[in-house]
Amino acid sequence: MSDFIWPMAMLLALMAGIFSGYPVAFVLAGVGIIFSVIADVPILFLSLGMQRIFSGVLTNWLLIAIPLFVFMGLMLERSGVAERLLRSLATLFRTLPGGYAFAVALIGVIMAASTGIIGASVVLMGMMALPPMLANGYDPKISTGLIAASGTLGILIPPSVMLIILGDQLGISVGSLFIGAVGPGLLLALLYVAYLAFVVWRQPERMPPIAQEPHANFGALVLRLVFDLMLPIVLILSVLGTIVAGIATPTESAAIGAAGAMILALISRRLDIATLGRALSDTTRTTAMIIFVMIGATIFSLIFRKLGGDKMILDLFLLEGITPYASFLLIMGVVFVLGFFLEWVEITLVVVPIVAPVIVGLDFGLEKDAALAWFAIALAVNLQTSFLTPPFGYALFYLRGIAPDVPITTIYRGVMPFVGLQMFALALIIVFPGIAIWLPAYLGR
Repeated sequence: MSDFIWPMAMLLALMAGIFSGYPVAFVLAGVGIIFSVIADVPILFLSLGMQRIFSGVLTNWLLIAIPLFVFMGLMLERSGVAERLLRSLATLFRTLPGGYAFAVALIGVIMAASTGIIGASVVLMGMMALPPMLANGYDPKISTGLIAASGTLGILIPPSVMLIILGDQLGISVGSLFIGAVGPGLLLALLYVAYLAFVVWRQPERMPPIAQEPHANFGALVLRLVFDLMLPIVLILSVLGTIVAGIATPTESAAIGAAGAMILALISRRLDIATLGRALSDTTRTTAMIIFVMIGATIFSLIFRKLGGDKMILDLFLLEGITPYASFLLIMGVVFVLGFFLEWVEITLVVVPIVAPVIVGLDFGLEKDAALAWFAIALAVNLQTSFLTPPFGYALFYLRGIAPDVPITTIYRGVMPFVGLQMFALALIIVFPGIAIWLPAYLGR
């Protein structure tokens, strides 16, 4: 144990720095540099870190997809396309028991496949759907839980910024991850819908039907829905379709998506200098945050491994007599607990480089790339829960911010069934890896 005193001290210092509220990027880099001095790491060794930052972050062609996809999501949200689609779905389904809830679940999938911006999705659906749901007798717990859970699908269903970073960290094809995440993402959406159907069947009073608007024309509603669906579907196909068909790389498809989102905003008459400026400003801030964390994580990981941290982690997860699946579950358990306190960016950039050698060293009867892809997608499902688990679930605070009259305890209780569904989906993916890796293999990716 004494051999690992430095890496253990680094982990403790990292946790202390994060909980202090200091910016994570500076905590990561600062802890790495401080321990390089304390442990007498040669100063020339840090030059290797600068080389990795330059080649692995600053000049990484793949990472250009991050600002492009972020811009696409922000521009699409400002175009009003998702807003009109939610209104059309809700109007069409409102007379059915639980109809508004099913509309929210469906729009969550569509927004996830076209934006992937968690905050925008949760806030938009919360502002548009929550007031009428509560006004018409919907249970506040199931209303808030559904909106928060549906809004987080964007972190898993491609195009996902998380999958781009995971692919980069693990050295595997981001296009394959995008294709592989489709199945688990739809599985989660189906579990949400099945849960809503069960509640409607057993407790219909929790989601009563809403009276139809006077003089509503069913045919006109359907036509409006079809028109509102066409625009985001064209965008989704232009982005994911080009990746699946092998026509474009994820970076190139991100550029197509960014241009497509601007065209949709122009068609919707929402594109002006002010809107474009806000989208560019928010994109810059989000991208800068991610890149700075990646730079800090590079320095931290370099010193951590130099001081024997990689061997410590291998010894921890490759215990004698423990099965590969037990090691896999142990890693997932650690990530789940970290999700209560840390953001997905920090977990992805700090934990993944450390545990990736563990996964490579385990025998699951899969090829190396397939095992890493399976691990990445299972990890993405696991990290999705970090947006919902108290005390620091960001989706909960987004929702609380736009619904101050709803007690935070109600929101906490509302998301618990959906966290359970996410854990069930994760268990299925672990037991049946084909859910995550069958489609890419079938398409030859």
